[in-house]
Amino acid sequence: MLDRIFKLGKEAAVYGLSSIIGRFLNFLLVPFTTNFLTTAQYGVYSNIYAYIAFAFVIYGYGMDSAYMRFVSSAADSEKKQTLSIPLLSLLLTSFLFTVFIHFNASAISGAIGSSGYANLVQYSAWILFFDTSVIVPFAYLRMTNRAKLFAGLRIINIVINVVLTIVMLMVFSLKLEAVFIANLVASAATALMLAWIILPQLTTKLSGSLFKEMLKFGLPYIPAGLAGIAIQVIDRPIVLALTNEKTLGIYQANYRLGVLMMLFVGMFDYAWRPFFLTHARDADAPKLFSKVFTYLMALLLFVFVGGTFFVEDIVRIRFFGHYFIHPNYWSGLSIVPIVLSAYVFTGAYVNFVVGVYLEKKTKFLPYATGAGAIVNVVVNLILIPILGITGAAIATLLSYMVMALGIYFPSQRLYHVDYEWGRLVRLVLAAAIAVMPVLAMHPEPATLGGLAVKSGFTLLFIVLIFAFKVFDGADVRETREALSKMFVRS
Repeated sequence: MLDRIFKLGKEAAVYGLSSIIGRFLNFLLVPFTTNFLTTAQYGVYSNIYAYIAFAFVIYGYGMDSAYMRFVSSAADSEKKQTLSIPLLSLLLTSFLFTVFIHFNASAISGAIGSSGYANLVQYSAWILFFDTSVIVPFAYLRMTNRAKLFAGLRIINIVINVVLTIVMLMVFSLKLEAVFIANLVASAATALMLAWIILPQLTTKLSGSLFKEMLKFGLPYIPAGLAGIAIQVIDRPIVLALTNEKTLGIYQANYRLGVLMMLFVGMFDYAWRPFFLTHARDADAPKLFSKVFTYLMALLLFVFVGGTFFVEDIVRIRFFGHYFIHPNYWSGLSIVPIVLSAYVFTGAYVNFVVGVYLEKKTKFLPYATGAGAIVNVVVNLILIPILGITGAAIATLLSYMVMALGIYFPSQRLYHVDYEWGRLVRLVLAAAIAVMPVLAMHPEPATLGGLAVKSGFTLLFIVLIFAFKVFDGADVRETREALSKMFVRS
């Protein structure tokens, strides 16, 4: 069994290569943007990108997920039209959406609370068009096991984006425009590169009935996706409405420090759906999926412990006379552990979605994500006036918890998995025992003594995992054998 789990891990690592490099490069943009943009400008940037996230869900209307689900069971003779239908549909609708936004940018910028930035809204519209045009081609690469090409194209996109942003910030002093222009150029370049790959796979023989089936599968992703995006970004316009652009800039900069956890969840998600679609018919599939969840939670909690301990040390690293994160933003560092813990529940949600996906019951997705979104909005409105940005972070955590629970129960009814709850409780207990003393002591950041204390408690977490028998001797032996086989095959 573990050989299949480690194969999943190996595939996730290949997909994750693009995410690791990409997230790292994007993470490097944080010091540049925080040092070259004011906190208010960073707040404008955060606000517009929050709306881009919402619009992207509507632009895509679940067609990449529909493609992956239908192509997995399509006959070879039907694969080209299964690819062509969602791609051509998205190209048409996204172009129409973008043209509308472009010519109404001034009114839209005022409506979203960013008056005077109509040009940024226009850039955003074309970013959305090009980003939408590649979601089905990227799904095609995933479903045809072309992970290296997938990773390479993603890395090229991010390198173009990061390099152009830095050049325009440092050389041309374009400020906010630099971020949007760089993103637009990178998105257009990626679309052109994928066009050469995808065009030979298209056909003009299209089935209207297949389009209706795919649309029926994909459309529930709009309310589900909007609710999911609301959980991720609705806090930003609420923070802006209840505070100011400066506070939003501080909040968003520190929220992005949770990128490492998001990276691992994203890596897992890229490999997970093709994996469970492939192994769903295995005799031991439920047990396999349960074991995957245990290993995933162990990894995410390790990242949570390390991120919680060392984030204050990381932001104080100096490069060429500048801190990694400008001191103006340090007042928001307390939200980072909360954000990291929220992403742990995101990972749980990604794992739990198996049942509704396999049984094509996507109608349950809007209920789970919608409940999370409602909790997010309500808790934000209650806690931000009391706790400031900490209240916004708590709202995000609670909403992800609700979302994970909301998808767990219908998925279990559709496809039952006996999760190893005893081991998982012991795993959480180990993390709590390691983290709580450090939070109470709050060792001095960026000092030898502080680093020693944090390293010691990180080691304690690892020791407790085995002391509490989260993984026993049989797991260790099977892990060793699975790793040995994996590398021999490599």
